[in-house]
Amino acid sequence: MHKVFLSLGSNLGDREKYLFEAVDEISKIPDVSIIKVSNIYETEPVGYLEQGKFLNMALKLHTELEPLKLLEHLQKVENMLKRTREIHWGPRTIDIDILMMDDLRIDLEELIIPHPRMFERAFVLIPLMELIEREDSFIDKIKNFINNCTDKNGVIFYKKAEEIFCGLLPTCFF
Repeated sequence: MHKVFLSLGSNLGDREKYLFEAVDEISKIPDVSIIKVSNIYETEPVGYLEQGKFLNMALKLHTELEPLKLLEHLQKVENMLKRTREIHWGPRTIDIDILMMDDLRIDLEELIIPHPRMFERAFVLIPLMELIEREDSFIDKIKNFINNCTDKNGVIFYKKAEEIFCGLLPTCFF
């Protein structure tokens, strides 16, 4: 069983709805169990700045799937939710990134784990921090990375996840 952390973001259309639909679809992937969902944060875009603000969150899940098979399923979810890749770091209905998977280190053209830019981005690390257990060996590293992020003041609490997800999904992940 693999322990996986995902990052989700949306900045087009009904951002909450896209996050909800992504979590719902991820929960339906065979051999995937969502363990915990972070709260939702609103953030400024990074890279391409001529776009709206993002809603960001993180998920912790367990899966029997191997990394590339999990990636394939997550890309199907993105495609189902009309994700397009027209502008690098541009606007999107949904973005799903595999941040970490156990202690794996993968460096392939289609997948890099841990995510190569996660340690520079407070909008990824702050929601992730909510999912990390005290016994996780990397908790202090994540705290240090957050303290060093230049965008940490731009990560604004938006909504408790249970306000969106509890009662709507078959299981509550809080």
